[in-house]
Amino acid sequence: MTARTVIISGGGTGIGLATARRFDRDGDTTVLIGRRAEVVERAAAGLGHAVALPADLTDAAEVARAATAIADRFGTVDVLVHGAGGNGGLEPRPATADGLAATAHDWALNFRTNTLSAVLLTEALRDRLASPGGRVLFLSSIAAYRGSGSPAYAASKAALHPYAYALAAALGPRGVTVNLVAPGYVDDTEFFGASMTPERRAARIDETMTGRAGTPGDVAETLHWLASHAAGHITAQTIQVNGGAERGH
Repeated sequence: MTARTVIISGGGTGIGLATARRFDRDGDTTVLIGRRAEVVERAAAGLGHAVALPADLTDAAEVARAATAIADRFGTVDVLVHGAGGNGGLEPRPATADGLAATAHDWALNFRTNTLSAVLLTEALRDRLASPGGRVLFLSSIAAYRGSGSPAYAASKAALHPYAYALAAALGPRGVTVNLVAPGYVDDTEFFGASMTPERRAARIDETMTGRAGTPGDVAETLHWLASHAAGHITAQTIQVNGGAERGH
């Protein structure tokens, strides 16, 4: 099988890094994008076929620079995985932010981090996607269905869905598929910071039918399958990876 070029935003830690490792085992070249240079560089150094590309994907100029670097070096993008993002509520607010200013900060931060970053990178690379055979994969969340926890975070993940569906319709004639993966609770990520107490973790696991927390590898394997030839007739879908904590849809 010919090695592919796989772009992974947020590829330095957690689910993004697990996904990079999965594609790396196939001999694919992974390009790890993240705003923390030391994190993506360390992750790339631990893989066999990886390149680190530091960039802030909420900044249009930096996205354009990253896209140019990818085009110049690789030409065609076979797989684009949007793993960057997180719970903006964990980041400190400006000292002066309270009331409506605090609300504006939280919502803008979540939408920049989780929605705008994915849209900008996709739009910058959409003409570079392999045709046919290209794959675009968005990391959504169980929160997009529940609206629980941080409503700003949940809304920012839910906003990816209509964009992905419209993109699937636009790119389908080129043989490019577009899908989302929505994880439930996953251990070994930076998402919850210090807020995940043993009691809260136990409650999340109790919601599942499998009796365990998810792992980054669970999500990575799903993304890898959706990027495969076997999933070539699956597009505009959301695959939930949550052990049955959320059913159907």
